[in-house]
Amino acid sequence: METRVDKIAERIYRVSTFVPEIAAPAGFTFNQFLIDADEPLLFHTGMAPLFPRIRDAVKKIIDPNSLRWIGFSHMEGDECGALNEWLALAPGATAVHGTIGCDIWLNDLSIRPPRALGDNETLDLGGARVRWLATPHLPHNVDAGLLYEETTATLFCSDLFTHAGAAPALTEDDIFDAAIETDKMFPFTPVTPQTGPGLRRLAALEPETLAIMHGSAFHGDGAAMLNRLADYYDERLKAVV
Repeated sequence: METRVDKIAERIYRVSTFVPEIAAPAGFTFNQFLIDADEPLLFHTGMAPLFPRIRDAVKKIIDPNSLRWIGFSHMEGDECGALNEWLALAPGATAVHGTIGCDIWLNDLSIRPPRALGDNETLDLGGARVRWLATPHLPHNVDAGLLYEETTATLFCSDLFTHAGAAPALTEDDIFDAAIETDKMFPFTPVTPQTGPGLRRLAALEPETLAIMHGSAFHGDGAAMLNRLADYYDERLKAVV
């Protein structure tokens, strides 16, 4: 396995570990994103066994002890498996998540009380500003939510647009077909009448960078990409109702 660090937007870094055994023969990337603001924020913790590797990669950008916020989309090993390891390392850090996630599990499992954010609530990091977007069951789980960094128009979109392979850190190429191919292999998003509208709500933000958890980050017309995904899921919904 290799873990590397790449800048994908101003003061935003992708920390990526390629695991060739997953989705072989293509392999799979597991990405965390660090916002290097006055109050640094890490989005996705990575799985607990990868913690030492990811910690050492973060050291290339900041002192990991200085982390102030640790966020993620939903309860899943690659999203938050190493949460308490990060909280133990960084004594001033606080987990940040939506009110649903805090109520149903994070208040109980985090070694320190988390900061709960309501839908559309913002957090000023000093030099960056993130907004919590509650997205139940998108990409999956009722506690799901995404972060939008307003100063760079970066949407941290978790498993949305997942695609396999040892992908470059940032691309302007069309990732849609690769994402749909992976979605057909691993249909992890529950398609409901709210899926399309939820994606179009994200598209209305007009993100310029999509920080994707598995695969390359995308720079370009994020709204068009999200609207295409909404159309795709709308068609899938029609096929089952």
